[in-house]
Amino acid sequence: MAVAVLPDTVKPAPAVIRSPRRTSPTATVLLLLGAAYCLLPVLWVVIASTKSASELFNTFTFLPSTHLFDNIAYLTEYRGGLYWRWMVNSALFAGGGAAASTLVSAMAGFALAKYDFRGKSVVFNMVLGGVLMPAVILAVPQYLLLAKVGMTNTYWAVLLPSFISPYGIYLCRIFAAATVPDEVLEAARMDGATDWRAFARVALPMMRSGLVTVFLFQFVAIWNNYMLPFIMLGDDKLFPVTVGLSGLLNQGATQPAMYTSVVTGAFLSIIPLVVLFLTLQRYWRVDLGAGAVKA
Repeated sequence: MAVAVLPDTVKPAPAVIRSPRRTSPTATVLLLLGAAYCLLPVLWVVIASTKSASELFNTFTFLPSTHLFDNIAYLTEYRGGLYWRWMVNSALFAGGGAAASTLVSAMAGFALAKYDFRGKSVVFNMVLGGVLMPAVILAVPQYLLLAKVGMTNTYWAVLLPSFISPYGIYLCRIFAAATVPDEVLEAARMDGATDWRAFARVALPMMRSGLVTVFLFQFVAIWNNYMLPFIMLGDDKLFPVTVGLSGLLNQGATQPAMYTSVVTGAFLSIIPLVVLFLTLQRYWRVDLGAGAVKA
C-alpha cells in the first residue's frame, strides 16, 4: 500500500489567534452615561432617605446623613403602620397578578404558536393591537365594567385587569415557537400524553426562561402601576404603595415632614424589586448556559 509523502516545503497553515475585540472608548462612555442616567435618581433616593426633614432641602444633595432608621420608625408609626399595609397590598397585587398573567400568557402563547385553528391570525392581530394600546386608556372602561358588578374598591378590581397581558402573550408565543420543537410534542403525544399534559410537562419547562421574563415584566408593571388602583380604590387601606405615597406627597404641602416619609417609603419600595431581580436572574443564566451546551 503506497503512502503519499508530503514534501518538506508543504507546511500546515499556522493557526490564527484572534485577540478579543475591545469595546471602543465612545461606546464605553455612552454606556457609562446611560448607567449614570438610570442610577443617579436611585442614588439620590437612597441618600435622601437618610436625612431628617430639616436636612432634606438644606444640605448638599449627595451628602448622606444618619437618620435612616429614625425615618423608618416614623413611617412605621404613621397611622398604625399603614405604610406596611400598602406594601403588603402591592405584593398581593403584583405577585398574584403577575403569576396569573404568566400562566394565561403561557397557555395563550403556546396555543398561538403550536396549534392551527380558524381565526388564529385574527386573534394574533388583536393581541398585537393590545400591545400597542396604552394601559391608561383602558383604566376608565375597566372601572365602568367592574362598577356594574359591584367589584370596585376591592382587591379584585386591581387583580382582574392584571390577569391578561397582551405583551406577555406575544412574548410567550415567540418563546414557544423558538424553544418547543414540534417533534418533542409529537413524541409526547405518541407516548399517550394529552395536550394539557404535554403543555405542563414538556412545554412549560422549555419555556422557563421566557416565563421568568414575562413574570418580571408583569410584576414590575403592576408594582409601579398608579392609575388603575387610583381609579378603582377609595379605601386607603386597600391602596398599593404607589397610591399611598402619592397621598403622603400631597400632604407635604402642609406638613413638610411628610416629604422625608415619602422619600423613605420610596426607598423601601425599591428593595423588593431588587431582591426579585437578583433571585430570578439565575434562571436566565442556567437556561442560556444549557442552550449553549446543546448547540
